Amino acid sequence: MAPDLQPLARLLVLFGVILTAFGVVLLLIPRVPWLGRLPGDILIQRERMSFYFPLASCLLFWVVGRFRQ
Repeated sequence: MAPDLQPLARLLVLFGVILTAFGVVLLLIPRVPWLGRLPGDILIQRERMSFYFPLASCLLFWVVGRFRQ
């Protein structure tokens, strides 16, 4: 491989690893039954409309993110 292409190759491998990890997370999310259905999440269902805002889930992720820093 040409030496000038090595940074690009490493970047592509990194993106591949990130996409793979994101795909695994998307596959595992449905197996966590309480995620996205916490008390405090807003769900409004009407005849032709449905609105969902995961307020408590967003707050939980925000708090966890603040403690990880």
